[in-house]
Amino acid sequence: MRKNLPSLSALYAFEATARHLSFSRAAIELNLTQGAISQRIRALEEFLGDRLFVRESNTIRLTETGHEYLRSSRNVITEIMVATDRAIGRHRGDELTIGCLGTFAIKCLIPLLPSYRKSNPDVAVRLRTLVPFGNALHEDYDVSIHYGLGDWPGMATWKINDEEVFPVCSPRLLRGTHALRVPGDLRHHTRIHTSSPLILRDDWPLWLEEAGIPQISAANEISCDLLYPSFQMAIEGMGVVMGRSAVVKSDIATGRLVEPFAIRLPSPLAYHIVTEEHRAKLPKVKSFVDWLLREFKQTMSEVPRSRNR
Repeated sequence: MRKNLPSLSALYAFEATARHLSFSRAAIELNLTQGAISQRIRALEEFLGDRLFVRESNTIRLTETGHEYLRSSRNVITEIMVATDRAIGRHRGDELTIGCLGTFAIKCLIPLLPSYRKSNPDVAVRLRTLVPFGNALHEDYDVSIHYGLGDWPGMATWKINDEEVFPVCSPRLLRGTHALRVPGDLRHHTRIHTSSPLILRDDWPLWLEEAGIPQISAANEISCDLLYPSFQMAIEGMGVVMGRSAVVKSDIATGRLVEPFAIRLPSPLAYHIVTEEHRAKLPKVKSFVDWLLREFKQTMSEVPRSRNR
């Protein structure tokens, strides 16, 4: 078993060349000469004992070995670059790395970030999207935003809001032959679920029980693995989705979504800011936490409840 590893410079040259299928473009990207790129590729091929590219006239293409090596090496290069980036910026006061769930980032955090950038112009923001239900608590984020009960042992946490869940839909569903007026009208509409192999059920069963119609059927059902496509389907008038107060507030405020019933169910789950306890003392972290809690409280209080009465 060979224990030696290829040089990173050779890997960078290979990945850039494979992506562009061009030595000259790879050279421009890496600020090297075309000859230097070719030399590094040859060195890597000699190290591997096989050709990575086939050179044909003025074009190149990956060999079978090249394709296989690219799939693995690209992941390694990306991980090394990300890890290095995080390590360099970990204790810098002028750089804040935020890990955030995608739907919350799009619907809540990003619309507020101009305010943060205005009050903290010297802080570079790095936003990283978290995979739902992934184990990202101990990644090198300065702060991360998660959804849950708030029980993350050994971590400093701040609840962003008290969450409520309730059905939302396009205003179009409030009109027509089967207009949504009372919860029983849901039997005429498509029910949009957010579920995955890691989620046994979404909030629909609990809300239906609260509304007094636990056994009501739906005309049809759609299932999505993430929140954002579920909400977008509802915006497009494809059905009714169970909304979370934090992430549907902007769509309700703009009229893209409406809340057809006057029944909200308090949820034990909520969005939280999470960080390692030793990082909670960093000025950049404390400043961000204070800012987000203040801004979010203000925006939530400004959004009226849109209900069909």
